[in-house]
Amino acid sequence: MKHTRVILAGGFLGAGKTTLLWETAQKLIGQGLRVGLITNDQAPELVDSELLTLNNLQVAEVSGSCFCCNFNGFTDAIQKIRAEVAADVIIAEPVGSCTDLSATIMQPLKQYWNRELQIAPLSVLADPSRLDAILAGEHAGLHPDAAYIYRKQLEESDIILINKSDLLTSKQVEDLKQRTSRTFPAATVLAVSATQGTGIDEWLSLITAGSEAGKRLVEMDYDIYAHGEAVLGWLNGTVRLHGATTDWDRFTRTFLENLAARFDRENLPVGHVKVIAENGRKFIAGNLTGNRETLSTRGSAGSSEEIKLIINARVETSPENLDRIVRQTLDALCADKHIPEVTAWRYLQPSRPQPTHRFTEVVSSFNPA
Repeated sequence: MKHTRVILAGGFLGAGKTTLLWETAQKLIGQGLRVGLITNDQAPELVDSELLTLNNLQVAEVSGSCFCCNFNGFTDAIQKIRAEVAADVIIAEPVGSCTDLSATIMQPLKQYWNRELQIAPLSVLADPSRLDAILAGEHAGLHPDAAYIYRKQLEESDIILINKSDLLTSKQVEDLKQRTSRTFPAATVLAVSATQGTGIDEWLSLITAGSEAGKRLVEMDYDIYAHGEAVLGWLNGTVRLHGATTDWDRFTRTFLENLAARFDRENLPVGHVKVIAENGRKFIAGNLTGNRETLSTRGSAGSSEEIKLIINARVETSPENLDRIVRQTLDALCADKHIPEVTAWRYLQPSRPQPTHRFTEVVSSFNPA
């Protein structure tokens, strides 16, 4: 029976997982492999899924709960991708605030699916600025319980990927790698830049050949974990804007700038805010992972009288306040120039994690012929 290699790439909100998925998929496709992607979130209407689909990739989405709390939904998505594209490789991106993946995802996959799947080592991405603060014993601008999740993600990983290395000097990269290795000695530490594509080949050589996956389990306080997720308000919304001909690149950037200014003014830490504006097959995607200086965009939606706008926001505030801020910011920008038509809109606070499985021992990675 053909095996499909499953690559789980986790990491906290804003670490750059989706960009890494896209770059990795392109490299694997270039090697002649069939690739599928699985995204995950607490609610539907994902910017990540839309962005990857617009780039002509095969995507399945598990929404409404994390992989660990909907393990059957996750394996159904794996089977769907396997059936549709006979995938050689499936890359899965868990919810950014999710941890304990080794016990709840890696071990049950090895136990119950080892005749069909080869499980790659668990990789966790880390933003260098937040990682630097975590290594120093700080909270990286997060609530202490959210910072606990961040640290646990690193602690359970087989491979730690220091992403956005292009923002650092070579000396800073080496220093951060050494400090990370000292703090998490059981993990292999690599530096990559998902946007530049550097370091990905080295990572791929490890995860496509390595068989030791989910090598350790970590102690987990689910009360702290649950509260660390619950301090974040979550919002997913899709809006169609109709009206005057508009430069949607400028509109999208201004929208994110205004949101960042509002969050900064009210001292609300940002997990991430993602926006994609679609004008037919043209689009601009924007990302905010902290204050205004973290804002980035790529692509171009051009100008037109109509746009489809998808918004995903994870911010340390109540869901109701997050909803209020996003709506007010969007309404102010639209003013009398655009008529907003909401097609989907949901804001929430994640419920307590209730994993389908939680193993207490590491399962062998052996795959029978």
